[in-house]
Amino acid sequence: MPAEFLELHPVNPQKRLLAQAAEQLRRGAVIAYPTDSCYALGCQLDDKAAAERLRRIRDFDKHHQFTLVCRDLSEIAHYAKVDNWQFRILKLLTPGPYTFILPASKDLPKRLSHEKRKTIGIRVPEHVVAQALLEALGGPLISCTLQFPGEDQPVSEPQDAEKQLLHSVDLVLDAGNCGLTPTTVIDLSGDAPVLVRQGRGDVSMLGLG
Repeated sequence: MPAEFLELHPVNPQKRLLAQAAEQLRRGAVIAYPTDSCYALGCQLDDKAAAERLRRIRDFDKHHQFTLVCRDLSEIAHYAKVDNWQFRILKLLTPGPYTFILPASKDLPKRLSHEKRKTIGIRVPEHVVAQALLEALGGPLISCTLQFPGEDQPVSEPQDAEKQLLHSVDLVLDAGNCGLTPTTVIDLSGDAPVLVRQGRGDVSMLGLG
């Protein structure tokens, strides 16, 4: 079946539509949704089949690491090992357009952590719709940037990629333009923070970049 497009208000998203999206995720759906960097693809954490669909959409190999999108710091601490210095950085920069590489905890499914380093990329988005979706779902999303193979940029406006989305995902949450700049990636898995990618998030307060 072709994907369903739901138009959500970017500031006051409709709870009924969010509940519908959460229920579809629980049933194995792959969705496109807005974040504070650009649009993303997502599925439920424990849905291996849906995660494999994400890989096919993005043409990722089996070694690609997805990002775990969480509601808050307490949820991050459930899936990653967080020391005091890491917690201070997370508290300073979340929610926001940042992805943090952290040591994976024993509660994270092994298939989601880095094979050798045993790490996971985690973020807490600031976008109202993304936060409301996570709240309605009651748990994290496995996620990656919504960018189709062969394209130079991610999707910032779902209507611009309607034909591709119709036949690749189950549901599209359209909340208008999100921009094209990806998250800033900070590696917190070592003894000190390391800037991996400069994106939308500012890192000047950490003395990086």
